Amino acid sequence: MTNELDYLSRRVTLGKLSRRDFLGRAAALGVTATLANSMFSTAVKAQSPQKGGILRAGMQGGAATDSLDPASWSSQVPYFFGRQWAEQLVQIQADGSLSPALAEEWGASDDAKVWTFKIRKGVQFHNGKEMTPADVVATIERHADANSKSGALGILGGIQNVKADGDTVVFTLSEANADLPYLLDDYHLMIQPNGGKDNPTEGVGTGPYKITVNEAGVRLGAERFAGYWRDDRGFADQIEIIVINDPTARTSALQGGQVDMINRVEPKIVDLIKRVPGVTIQNVAGKGHYVFIAHCNTAPFDNNDLRLALKYALDREEMVQKILFGYGSVGNDTPINKSYPLFTEMEQRKFDPEKAAEHYKKSGHSGSVLLRTSEVAFPGAVDAAQLYQQSAAKCGITLEIKREPGDGYWSEVWNKQPFSASYWGGRPTQDQMYSTAYYSKADWNDTRFQREDFDKMLFAARSELDETKRRQIYADMGAMVNQEGGVITPMFNDFIDATGPKVGGWTPDGNQEMMGGYALSKCWVMA
Repeated sequence: MTNELDYLSRRVTLGKLSRRDFLGRAAALGVTATLANSMFSTAVKAQSPQKGGILRAGMQGGAATDSLDPASWSSQVPYFFGRQWAEQLVQIQADGSLSPALAEEWGASDDAKVWTFKIRKGVQFHNGKEMTPADVVATIERHADANSKSGALGILGGIQNVKADGDTVVFTLSEANADLPYLLDDYHLMIQPNGGKDNPTEGVGTGPYKITVNEAGVRLGAERFAGYWRDDRGFADQIEIIVINDPTARTSALQGGQVDMINRVEPKIVDLIKRVPGVTIQNVAGKGHYVFIAHCNTAPFDNNDLRLALKYALDREEMVQKILFGYGSVGNDTPINKSYPLFTEMEQRKFDPEKAAEHYKKSGHSGSVLLRTSEVAFPGAVDAAQLYQQSAAKCGITLEIKREPGDGYWSEVWNKQPFSASYWGGRPTQDQMYSTAYYSKADWNDTRFQREDFDKMLFAARSELDETKRRQIYADMGAMVNQEGGVITPMFNDFIDATGPKVGGWTPDGNQEMMGGYALSKCWVMA
């Protein structure tokens, strides 16, 4: 009965259950009218933001090498912390729409080659200085510089010029781009004083929280910034992130009340956690996907027959069933699924030992293939690698699995070693996803998929304003990645987080885990 009442209260909190329905269903469970009314009032109160207290998150995805420089963010903890202390020009909402942030409004020329963003006045950095259009220009310039090694480098390649003009910032593009505002939501593009050129790791932004603790890989903390410009977030007095890469320890911390929310709940224990009083599973489908990535320019993976053999040697249905436990869907060796606009279905690749063996023989490869993995790559990544090893063996392919430590995985294995497990949270548009991870010159091209013809299609789609033609270009790009790319995509995952009884204001957001990265600033401590 307790679980049912908790469920009903959460429905009220989310605004999905009326007083009348709540009282009726509570009565059916044998709850007195007095108690039911009290529970309803408490649930209604939880809908309204409350200020004060401390919110703590226990998170996987932190390492001693983490930096406060937004250009370097590649894993969950620095990205999530960054959402609390820094902001971009725009913000993508849970429904996929674009809302103003540090830019109040924007517009484009008829040919979508010139974009003008009006910069919000009166916004303070945490150092007391006012944010200006010059800071925006400097930010874009820094991330567009190849020497910055920014994760946003790939999406900024089409910018020919950026300049301040009064209270606006004007982007001039080499080619038309109808998606430019969406690209500026990229979490690397946090606006910093002088763009971060003076000190990119200073940790000064315009967000609702001001950094007080920075112990990389251990603990991060911040306090509410008194000069923050908006009132719809930043409710807690203090926030804290405790890095807990071990999934069992992370779950125990939530159960024991040491933290109020956790990310990356393993699908295999979801049903167990659901039984814990006061704990709520927060799962939402989106664009996130778990992958095995092979470098197309590194032997033996520079042979497409070997890459195809590895793709056919993967039993996707089994992996979704045994790793995701229903919290996701089958992938198809591209980063794009039906969550994206202008998506086109293609024939689903299936486990096929005969085709795998055929392509493996054609590749001429002999001996084992080394696959690196770690529990921090994605929940269940080690188990997934072992399943992959078993299905590949049925095809005559020997996978050697090397389990790497979590700390240092994102700095020493991902994007460096030629074959490894990884994940992507996805991006708002196909252009951004492909620009970030498949454009030849992108710093985050983690499969080393370097094709001039693909780049040309990317630019053509970006500048094509006819939706039908653009859809076809994206379909052709998806087919190219599917047939010739180095990404092996077994599954698209739900984001599975969990919250404790003190957390109010949680809303589903499929853009990224932890409410699109905004959980600590948009949620509040319930009295």
